[in-house]
Amino acid sequence: MAFDSLTEKLQNVFKNLRSKGRLTEDDVKAALREVKMALLEADVNFKVVKNFVKSVQERAVGQDVMSGLNPGQMVIKIVNDELVNLMGSETTEIKFQPGSQKTVIMMMGLQGAGKTTTTAKLAGKFKLKGKKPLLVACDVYRPAAIKQLQINGEKQGVEVFSMGDNQKPANIAKAALEHAEKNGNNVIILDTAGRLHIDEEMMEELQEIKNTVEVHQSILVVDAMTGQDAVNVAENFNEKIGIDGVIVTKLDGDTRGGAALSIKAVTGCPILYVGMGEKLSDLEQFYPDRMASRILGMGDVLSLIEKAGEEIDEEQARKMTEKLKKSQFDFEDYLESMKQMRKMGGLGSIMNMLPGLGGMGGLGKGKMPDIDADDAEQKMARVEAIIYSMTIKERQNPDIITPQRKRRIAAGAGVDISEVNKMMKQFEQMRKMMKSFPGMMGGKGKKGKFKMPF
Repeated sequence: MAFDSLTEKLQNVFKNLRSKGRLTEDDVKAALREVKMALLEADVNFKVVKNFVKSVQERAVGQDVMSGLNPGQMVIKIVNDELVNLMGSETTEIKFQPGSQKTVIMMMGLQGAGKTTTTAKLAGKFKLKGKKPLLVACDVYRPAAIKQLQINGEKQGVEVFSMGDNQKPANIAKAALEHAEKNGNNVIILDTAGRLHIDEEMMEELQEIKNTVEVHQSILVVDAMTGQDAVNVAENFNEKIGIDGVIVTKLDGDTRGGAALSIKAVTGCPILYVGMGEKLSDLEQFYPDRMASRILGMGDVLSLIEKAGEEIDEEQARKMTEKLKKSQFDFEDYLESMKQMRKMGGLGSIMNMLPGLGGMGGLGKGKMPDIDADDAEQKMARVEAIIYSMTIKERQNPDIITPQRKRRIAAGAGVDISEVNKMMKQFEQMRKMMKSFPGMMGGKGKKGKFKMPF
């Protein structure tokens, strides 16, 4: 995730704080100097960092904290609280017009921020909420922009309104509203044109759209990978057009993430959603408290549960649980479980949401080698190759796999036979262990040390 490096640095600071029985004012100031450097390295706006550290210090050196039983924990709690305040305190929803009135949303942003894809992702979210969205192709300049919106709209099962690339965007928006009136669409999302940089022509076009149709929500899409430039872009759009909220994309990438920590403080505009991947389902509601927990390495179990609820087939999960109880779990089921995990974003995404593992996903520095996500993903891919080299009968009944079959499977997967033997041994251990998990799988027996076969 974007904050991996920041998370690691903050965890080191907090580890030192926890190791002290009592804290002096100098201890707190020294820790906050490190916090300040970590935030600046994460590309958080300098003024924002200065105010943040000042707020934490004022609260942390209070008598009730310094003389408390666990001052280190109290300081961490204060940092968490201030991070939440920095990002907006409360979760902000996109406001829809009341009753049967139509809501017009104008999507804005520079080229390359992922605006068109995000527009389709948003339409999918609204559809799940029972709305009938209409995507409107107002980008008449970028080659293939209209086609991209149409393809993504089709994938989401959402209608796309287009008039080609020879009409003015304001006229397209007006015609789209008339179309929506006739076809019962209650959310109209305008995908406007981006530019490589902010210019007057772009701003005039957006203003003309707002003058032609009533826009209820103006939403800016910014790229987290552009760092402080994203904050400057937000300031410019807010000043010239006015924005009601921001969507930060590519927060799953190799980026420092400072934009997400600075935008609300600098512009006063809330972050509504964050893009966490390229799939059309990879758009998460932005919760300041949950994001603060992720940044501090405390995980985000609530988002993980919600993601699992959205992505995992409940009936499929129930059947797997029943098979595990009876020790009937086979390689077909195992392939399905890996598929479900990938739907949730893979091991790296899941680990970032688990307490204590945030920031560990891609470190690979020997600290926690058993949970290196990149290594685990590679091993999982090799396991898949081995399973796909089996016949369907072998997958469904692993007991029939003889040494001769193992040699054929190893050759088909391009691995040594020892790797096939190791995988099958661990798979059998997993079946036995899952059956013996008390409570979770409904079986009886003792808990034991268990290692996944990847």
